[in-house]
Amino acid sequence: MKFDFKEFKNNLLEKKSPDEILKVAESANLKKTLNAFDLIMLGIGAVIGTGIFTIIGIAAAGGPESVGAGPALIVSMIIAMLACLFSALCYSEFASMIPVAGSSYTYTYATMGEFMAWMIGWVLMLEYAIGNITVASAWSGYFFEFLKGFSHILPSWLVNPPVYLVNDYRTAVSIYQNSGLDPAVEIPRLFGVIPIAINIPAIILVLIITLLLVRGIRESARTATIMVFIKLAVIFMFIFAGMFYVKPENWTPFMPNGFEGVISGAFIIFFAYIGFDAISTAAEETKNPQKNLPIGLIGTLAICTVVYILTSLVLTGIVPVDKINVMAPISAAMSATGNNWIAGFISIGALAGLTSVLLVYQLGTTRILYAMSRDGFLPKSLQIIHKKYNTPHVITWVSGIIVVLGALFMDLNVSAELCNFGTFTSFTIVCIAVLILRKTDPNRHRPFKVPFVPFFPILGILFCGGLMIYSLFTLGTSAILFPLWVIIGVIFYFAYCYGNIRKIKKESSSL
Repeated sequence: MKFDFKEFKNNLLEKKSPDEILKVAESANLKKTLNAFDLIMLGIGAVIGTGIFTIIGIAAAGGPESVGAGPALIVSMIIAMLACLFSALCYSEFASMIPVAGSSYTYTYATMGEFMAWMIGWVLMLEYAIGNITVASAWSGYFFEFLKGFSHILPSWLVNPPVYLVNDYRTAVSIYQNSGLDPAVEIPRLFGVIPIAINIPAIILVLIITLLLVRGIRESARTATIMVFIKLAVIFMFIFAGMFYVKPENWTPFMPNGFEGVISGAFIIFFAYIGFDAISTAAEETKNPQKNLPIGLIGTLAICTVVYILTSLVLTGIVPVDKINVMAPISAAMSATGNNWIAGFISIGALAGLTSVLLVYQLGTTRILYAMSRDGFLPKSLQIIHKKYNTPHVITWVSGIIVVLGALFMDLNVSAELCNFGTFTSFTIVCIAVLILRKTDPNRHRPFKVPFVPFFPILGILFCGGLMIYSLFTLGTSAILFPLWVIIGVIFYFAYCYGNIRKIKKESSSL
């Protein structure tokens, strides 16, 4: 058979009209149960978590491959917030216009065609699945910090378990080496060859979250709401108690590593904002999505930005930058003031916060994969809906198992950076997609419109694209793994997706 390049190109660029996407979504059996308040709670549940309880310390003090912003972290947060704000406005326009599962993947399909839709979906898999690994690892660390407060009651094996049973392999090796121990001796090996290093608490948490999501999104939203109130309570406790211990001299020098530290901090702290876009993945389960989705997106971003700025001011005011505990910065800062009981409450809030983040990230993962399966990019079996709970239970279990496997190999720093790369890519594409659809379909009804087009979408592109490009040249491991992930996505598309979609369309046309 002769290769038809024109047909091949047309297939790659073939779009799905918003009307066609909406028609397919109407045939699904997902229950519409969420209102604006539920969406904001889901959004805060996703955004306020790992960033404020862990990543904020790395952004201020620096990490293995980055310099810290110091007290200028508030400037980094404003830069990251602006990148999110312009993207949030673009998300709001699409979410109100095409309220279906899939987030930026679906919006890309409507504007840029089949191949770009797959690539964005592939990147979103990286964003959410790897983000889940980051959160689960951070949760495990806080969990054992919490248990240490009961060391006089609980057995020693539970409070201080073997390092290789509560960390991934790379982290376990690092901990043993820093303690002057030989990892080859301390870490047991299966058949004398395969090292056994498993973060058991993280894996158990992921499995519990997966079970909860299988039961239903309404139950998940209620759980997230409870945890949101708990973590907001302890964060405000930190802010109001910590403000009395702030020493202005700790804010000087304000920018210890110059503008490089501010930009590096903006890239890292951007992870703290990841999750607000997960709201759009629940579009098909939202009542009156044209109104509630924009409120959920923008309301989440506004509330979280205020909380982040206040927290960073108090943190850097209490503790000098070079003494910030990067693993548990907020609770450690409270302990430094002598208020150990507040530090204990903060640990509880951290556990609640990280759990809610994992819940919403896992929700986002399943809904995006569900939409991609429905379009033929993934096997049809993944879109099966549970007869009793009306949830996509097969894809929920698949995504949960993927996170469990990933938790065996990925450490917190690299997975957070990879998650950022995925998010910057999807945010940039959504801003571009708004400009395209405004040109190709100007008369379509838009319940919410991005103001000052094309300037706001262009600013979103510049902020997100600029931070991503800068980080590709300054980071190490993650800057190599992200392009590798993109290349694997291209290979998978041509090896499976392209042919499967053509097969599905051929079968449909013959009916």
